[in-house]
Amino acid sequence: MNADAHNRSGAAIGFVLAGILAISINDMLIKKLSGGYPLHEIVFARAFIGILFSLVLVQLEGGWRILKTTQAHWHILRGLLVVVANMTFFLALAAIPLADATALFFVAPLFITLLSIPILGEKVGIMRLTAVAVGFVGVIIMQRPWADTQALQVSRLVLLLPVISALTYALNQLMTRRLGVHSKASALSIYIQGTFLIVSLGFFLIAGDGRFVDANSAPSMLFLLREWVWPAQEDLWVFLGLGVNAAVIGYCLSQAYRIADAATVAPFEYIGLPLAVFWGLVIFGDLPVWEIWVGIALILGSGLFVFLRERQKARRLLKTRPLRSI
Repeated sequence: MNADAHNRSGAAIGFVLAGILAISINDMLIKKLSGGYPLHEIVFARAFIGILFSLVLVQLEGGWRILKTTQAHWHILRGLLVVVANMTFFLALAAIPLADATALFFVAPLFITLLSIPILGEKVGIMRLTAVAVGFVGVIIMQRPWADTQALQVSRLVLLLPVISALTYALNQLMTRRLGVHSKASALSIYIQGTFLIVSLGFFLIAGDGRFVDANSAPSMLFLLREWVWPAQEDLWVFLGLGVNAAVIGYCLSQAYRIADAATVAPFEYIGLPLAVFWGLVIFGDLPVWEIWVGIALILGSGLFVFLRERQKARRLLKTRPLRSI
């Protein structure tokens, strides 16, 4: 690896670590708000504030001209994938502990490794494919197929929501790698925040008066379709923090996957696992049950193996290439 590539990889790792820290704070704040506000209101406020900060970054990275694109259809698709990834995960947060939802979501890097084969044309060997399979075994254990709904205290669909979120998130990040060749990170963030604004306004127009739910509705449905209310004064700062976080997340993750290979960046997202356990314990007093710990161990172990195997392969390829003559 030459110095420039090494520097870009280091910068990408820094961006993804900052982005995952912001995501962990974002998830904790949204779970705190999920008992009193509808998801589409939180998403609207978060995107509105976030897009203002992102516009500042647009000016720093080249001005309005960088928002022009000849790939609008791909940006729209990417934005919709991000919306699905976020909203399915947030709906799960309303019904299950933060660490449980996060652990299930962290199958995303394994999805990235698997999907990089057809989407990016990357070669993944049998050992890494085996590691991916082990990670998915961890997901099955966390789903607790032997337990009934009463023991789980939530429906099977709710437990699948973070996995659906992981799949759409992985597709989004692989698309970022393709689109990043032609678009700046701040522009990619603007497109995403704009999609959030449009979708959340659509929810407001259809369900903003709360007509589709009542107090007896399931927690996730209540969170999705509750009527809009003006935030309490003490919550205004939380909404502001969510907006700032949205800008940080959108920029940092777009930049990370824009400047480095997905296989290099994705494993560092696992810092989100201990952060989720930390916030869950400190803020909500939750600790994962044993099945979640086993799932975390399998997913974390398989993800790190995939990462180390990728690094080993990269070093081997570097050694076999002839040196450039001077």
